[in-house]
Amino acid sequence: MKILAIDTAHPAVSVCLLSGQLGELLALETMPMVRGHSEALLPLIERVMAASGLAFDALDRIAVVVGPGSFTGIRIGIAAARAIGLACDIPVVGVSSLSAFAAPLIGRSGGAVIAAGVDAKHGHIYVQGYGPQGQNILAPRLATVRDAVRALGSGPLQLTGSGAPMMAIEAWSMGIEADVVGQTVAPDIAFVAHLGTLADPSKNLARPYYLKPPDAQPQTKGLIARVTS
Repeated sequence: MKILAIDTAHPAVSVCLLSGQLGELLALETMPMVRGHSEALLPLIERVMAASGLAFDALDRIAVVVGPGSFTGIRIGIAAARAIGLACDIPVVGVSSLSAFAAPLIGRSGGAVIAAGVDAKHGHIYVQGYGPQGQNILAPRLATVRDAVRALGSGPLQLTGSGAPMMAIEAWSMGIEADVVGQTVAPDIAFVAHLGTLADPSKNLARPYYLKPPDAQPQTKGLIARVTS
């Protein structure tokens, strides 16, 4: 299977191309950035495809990070992934940010609980907890940092993602052993691709995974009531 993976849900634009059952990495590029994802993504995809030596019609699947993360970034990545999938007539699968952050630590945490956290601003994080072998012990949720750490238990904890430093400080203040490991800006795009190869296209849909409503709401003040006959 040749799979193109895309992530624009975080302060980076990342793309890679993975090939074969063993997951040979053919090309990868990541550009840290807070803004400008929409302008950077398509040229980056073109560079990765050129570096791989493959044409788009050689692809078997697209994987895209669907969140939680930046509302705008999520939509940019999904739109591009769907467009390529439609043009190539191949499946597009969604990959959770939290799963992608946690994936490199599964089976390597030495018995510690693994927690992936994404900074949701205003003292909140998106968080999911895993046992050492990847079993789900805390379902994905939006929580305050303190509530998230409490829900993860007595530790030890291995923390990853942009919310990891906040969780670590909170854990230390509560006397819980915790270490920040792995990525803290954006997940390793190669693991997004690996998760994409395992995903079921009928279940892991390329739809935004927000976990909370957007901060910006439509303006209703001053609207004129519609007149219906």
